[in-house]
Amino acid sequence: MKAQEIKKKLESLGSREQAEVSRWFFKTGPGEYGAGDVFIGIKVPVLRKLAKAFADLPLKEAATLLNSEIHEARLLALLILVRMFERGDDSIRQQIYTLYLRSTSSVNNWDLVDSSAPYIIGPYLAGRSRAPLYRLAQSKSLWERRIAIMATFHFIKNSEFSETLKIAQMLLSDREDLIHKSVGWMLREIGKRHMQTEENFLKKCYQKMPRTMLRYAIEKFPEPKRQAFLKGTI
Repeated sequence: MKAQEIKKKLESLGSREQAEVSRWFFKTGPGEYGAGDVFIGIKVPVLRKLAKAFADLPLKEAATLLNSEIHEARLLALLILVRMFERGDDSIRQQIYTLYLRSTSSVNNWDLVDSSAPYIIGPYLAGRSRAPLYRLAQSKSLWERRIAIMATFHFIKNSEFSETLKIAQMLLSDREDLIHKSVGWMLREIGKRHMQTEENFLKKCYQKMPRTMLRYAIEKFPEPKRQAFLKGTI
């Protein structure tokens, strides 16, 4: 199967009504974070089924699909790459990791980042230098910064929290709401596994945090403690 054939298959599955919903949901209007993105209207469960069907797509064709102007084609390419990465040997994993970092301009919305960074970048860097994450966290690109924090989800799931906390510290003053949400989310995930670690971090930083980041981080706290953080009485 070639990337061009897959794009034709996707176009046959598209829905104008769903495309309109997606354009609104992913903020594709002028000046919005997804400005200009192209949707053809295919829901994620359908794409996940296609990712299984096209699991043996050659890496070169997946790379071509990832460069598509169509959002759903890029998401499908990433879902395929995640499956290839999970099943691949060290050589394949390195190729996918390299392709991903070379193609971050195509990983340009929150769903694309969140469905791939924790499953490719995080696992690849387990046991390796984490320096690439810090470079991404300092990027001018909103999406590369989100990749940096979301990649650490893999470490969190393995009860390794230090990288998340360091990158969260770097992103405390970020101006983008989508970064506030992702950092707060990852802090909340730390809290699910070790609440004291999250609390210790928040006590040092919560008064400097954007409100959205704090709200996401403390969402699962007992109500009295949550209110104490919100009111600044900790």
